[in-house]
Amino acid sequence: MALKATIYKAHINVADLDRGRYLDGSHTLACHPSETLQRLMLRLVAWGLHADEALVFTKGLCETDEPDLWVKNLHDGIELWLELGLPDEKRLRRASQKADQVVIYAYGDNAAPVWWQSMKSKAAQLKNVSVVFIEDDVLECLEGMVERTMQLQLTIEGEHCWLSSETANCTIVPQWWQRGE
Repeated sequence: MALKATIYKAHINVADLDRGRYLDGSHTLACHPSETLQRLMLRLVAWGLHADEALVFTKGLCETDEPDLWVKNLHDGIELWLELGLPDEKRLRRASQKADQVVIYAYGDNAAPVWWQSMKSKAAQLKNVSVVFIEDDVLECLEGMVERTMQLQLTIEGEHCWLSSETANCTIVPQWWQRGE
């Protein structure tokens, strides 16, 4: 018998002081059996860091031709492609060709730096690709906030972000390894 996805509901209030953007979002997220709770929470944080009414969660792990989140325009073109993990060069190039802007959220204190060393020169050739690294300590903090129904507040100012729930707080300092145009 195949394992089924676990459903989580999250209401996230975003206050992005840098962009002057204030947004509430209610999301129903399916956590695939192969997905960790850390990755689930990183998807939510990525949504908050790029908060936009048009930013939606895709089928993600279940669909290889889609990122984890995206913004599509009225003509079905992809304006923003958000991917979590350590994509190979082929996937990175394909995303760069399909979308106006690509942001990769790399994670894994051991694997991500090795991946980045092998990808740095290749990614530098792709002017619309940005790479952000999230430390394992942050992911562990995010995992501690998981509940089946979550009320979250994300505040963004400068290079720091603070995610709060009714029971916990987490400081997130994304490390930008590459900023695309």
